[in-house]
Amino acid sequence: MSLSGSLEEKEPLEQLVVSAQNGDQDIQNLLLKKYKPFIAKNVSEVCKRYIDPEVDDEFSIGLVAFNEAIFSYSASKGSTFLPFAKIVIKRRVIDYIRSNQNKVPILSLEADFNQHSDEKENLYEFHAVKELYDRERDTFYRKEEILMFRDKLKAYNLTLKELTEVSPKHKDARESAVRSARILYDDFELREYVQLKKKLPLKKLVKKVNVSKKTLERNRKFILAIFIILSEDFVYLKDYLKGIGQ
Repeated sequence: MSLSGSLEEKEPLEQLVVSAQNGDQDIQNLLLKKYKPFIAKNVSEVCKRYIDPEVDDEFSIGLVAFNEAIFSYSASKGSTFLPFAKIVIKRRVIDYIRSNQNKVPILSLEADFNQHSDEKENLYEFHAVKELYDRERDTFYRKEEILMFRDKLKAYNLTLKELTEVSPKHKDARESAVRSARILYDDFELREYVQLKKKLPLKKLVKKVNVSKKTLERNRKFILAIFIILSEDFVYLKDYLKGIGQ
C-alpha cells in the first residue's frame, strides 16, 4: 500500500490502526505525523492556550497518548478511533497537569507575590488568589470529565439529557441502583458482558442483587451510566459516588 496521499482514501482509519497494532511501523509513524494537528488541538483545549508541538511539553504528552490510543483501541467497544483518541489525549494531559499543579502554579503565584510585596499581611491576599485559581482549575477539569463522560455514553446509545430524565428521584432508589452498578462492575464476567454488548445482563444480574427484574429494567439507563463512571478514570464524577451503594 502506498503511504502517500490521504490514508483514509485508501483504507478506513480504523483499519490503519489495526495495521499499526499488528506491527506496521510505517503506518504507525505516518499516523503520528498526520494527526499532529489533531493532537495539538486537543491538548490546546485542555491547556486553554496555543500549544507549540516543537516547544511545549504538553504536546509530547499528547503525542504519547495518541500512540497509546493506537495500541489500546478496539472497535468492539463501540467507538470510532478519533473520539477514543481524544479521550485518551485529554485524560493524559489532565493527569500531567494534576501531577504538577501542586508545585508549578503555587510557585509562580508565590514568586509574583514576593516580587510585588514584602508585607506579611498581604499573604492572605496571596492565598485568596490561589484559592480562586484552584476553584477555576477544578471547574475546568470537571467540565472536561463531563465531556469525556458524554462521549462514553454515546457508545451505549445514552445521552446526558436522558440521564436527567431517568435518574431515580428517591434517595433509596438511587442508592439501590448505584449498588447494582457496583455489583455489576465488580463481577468480571458481568463486566465483560456489559462492555461488549453495551446492555445489562438482566437474567444474571437479578440473581446477584436484592432488586426485582422490573426495577432493574426501569433503572437500566441509570445503572449503565454509573457502570461507565466506575469503569473509567473519572476522578470528579467518582467523588459523587463516594459512600453511595457501598
